[in-house]
Amino acid sequence: MQYGVDICTLGELAEPARVVEMARAAEAAGWEAVFLWDHLAFAWGVPSADPWVLLAAVAQATSRVRLGPAVTPLPRRRPVVVAQAVATLDRLSGGRVVLGAGAGGVPAEFTAFGEPAEARVRAGMLDEALEVVSALWAGRQVSHEGEHYAVDGVTLAPLPVQRPRVPIWVGGDSRAAQRRAARWDGWIIGGDNEDGEMTRDPGGLAEDLARIRELRGPGHDTPFQVAMTGVSAGPDDGVFARYEAAGVTWWLEHLSGARGSYARLLSRIEAGPPGRA
Repeated sequence: MQYGVDICTLGELAEPARVVEMARAAEAAGWEAVFLWDHLAFAWGVPSADPWVLLAAVAQATSRVRLGPAVTPLPRRRPVVVAQAVATLDRLSGGRVVLGAGAGGVPAEFTAFGEPAEARVRAGMLDEALEVVSALWAGRQVSHEGEHYAVDGVTLAPLPVQRPRVPIWVGGDSRAAQRRAARWDGWIIGGDNEDGEMTRDPGGLAEDLARIRELRGPGHDTPFQVAMTGVSAGPDDGVFARYEAAGVTWWLEHLSGARGSYARLLSRIEAGPPGRA
């Protein structure tokens, strides 16, 4: 299992300098990834930072960790803009980006701006957007006419460093999200709640992963990543082994203001992941 941090960039952690400091500390302590939230939480009264600006800053402040959004709600972003932003970020970081994508889980972040919040509509937009983004990254001329998006003979340049594409990890707990994740490169799920308690049952998770493997079938020869957010007391916490046994390949230490002060979060980062002492 590999280990990263997942920073909830809301409230006090919407301050860019703090996120950059956390990212530097994570790399120095041996964490292998830095993921950031993507929310318009100011629409419901909570300060929130733009993840793409922050990810560019993280890319410049680090040299080794993988980075990306966990997850970006593609239905409220234009897929061609996301394709270009991720390609630019991948080149800036030297090929370290993962695109975490989902349908979006807070209706107010859509309805406050006159955008559709119905789950069925967002799911359709997500599926179509992922196809558009992936096609643009392939480097060929793309012509697309779908229910939600159109592309008229466009070739993206410059392309991402990673080939054949930047890895796409799909977020979401539903069966539909599992089916969607099976078509791409990974699955991102939440393992903890707002009170800092682990809520994901390892046995149930193993069953979900068996279902995803069956959906993928024998034709996939690339690794499938399973990233789960969680909370731990420190590098010697026994919680890691239980989820690794269930099939989790990436543990993302969940860092949010609800967990404690900024100093406390930074202290947990500096303590590092297992086996890095």
